Amino acid sequence: MHSIQAAVLHKTGEPFQIESVEIDDPRDDEILVQNVATGICHTDIMVYDNHSGEKAVILGHEGAGIVIETGKNVRNIRPGDHVLLSFQYCGECEQCRNGQPWKCQHMGDLNFGYMRRDGSNAYLNSGVYGHFFGQSSFATCSLVTENNCIKVSPELSLEILCPLGCGIQTGAGTVMNLMKVPEGSSIAVFGTGAVGIAAIMAARIVGAAVIIGIDIHQSRLELAHELGATHIINSSQNDVASMISSITGGGVDYSLDLTSNPAISQLAVDVLNPGGSFANIARPWDIPELSEGRKSVGVTMGSAIPQDFIPELIRYYQAGDFPFDRLEKFYDFSEINRAIADSRNGSAIKPVLRIKQE
Repeated sequence: MHSIQAAVLHKTGEPFQIESVEIDDPRDDEILVQNVATGICHTDIMVYDNHSGEKAVILGHEGAGIVIETGKNVRNIRPGDHVLLSFQYCGECEQCRNGQPWKCQHMGDLNFGYMRRDGSNAYLNSGVYGHFFGQSSFATCSLVTENNCIKVSPELSLEILCPLGCGIQTGAGTVMNLMKVPEGSSIAVFGTGAVGIAAIMAARIVGAAVIIGIDIHQSRLELAHELGATHIINSSQNDVASMISSITGGGVDYSLDLTSNPAISQLAVDVLNPGGSFANIARPWDIPELSEGRKSVGVTMGSAIPQDFIPELIRYYQAGDFPFDRLEKFYDFSEINRAIADSRNGSAIKPVLRIKQE
């Protein structure tokens, strides 16, 4: 048993409380990681806003840290390794065996069920629930498995890399892995937060000819333009459809919506060329009305195998082609509630909590 500090959510509307919590020793297939940093993702905030309060929980799913202890069946991770943490998957179902872990049969339970696959809870002695995305990284330590660990060089900054575990991976993966946006094509990204700008940077890497960022925050639009958007549109000041038509002479081949607004989702479909593809990242279950052969694709974690895709993104970052660190704003762990407030009001694009000094 280990004593750790965790940001515990007791009830929606109440702030996170930093508390002492007991966590089990690693089982044979588990890894105990001392977290250095964790990103705050929109999914954390969405769950916070909709938490029933029936049980106290530990959120966080973009962790990064140093391995403290491993179970006897862990093969490829050792104490002292530096790791990033991503989504959890079983590794045994048909989808996982076929190299599609984002379609894992147990994805819901393993990432949103606050329990291990067998239904147990490593935080039971403290009366709280963890295992969020198989990590609950709003804590000084996380209990994880090899499936959601990505080993990285100790020469790299964990606090910079941690957002790759979810949001940045999802935005870039939607463009590169799921939609496979080809060179010379056109794409519109509705919402230029962290996920949207990651998609824009990925579109630049693959050689899209027209990359349009749409948002209501001018500062975010300007950063999106610096990082890859060929055109930007402030939707609070302009008619988006007419501006896209003016830019492209028609519509776009691909569009992404990250706004959670059904009206924007429909607009993102309406501006597509016939046969174009739409991805709703914020609300993948919400399919707008389609016509003229237009397609809607569902997004889960950017269709990424984290152990393969995250190292690829790191290589792009090291080459200067994927400067996602420009999106980050850092906070001490104790400032978690301020970091979330800043994310809500737009003053932070990608908040990162520093849990332990590197």
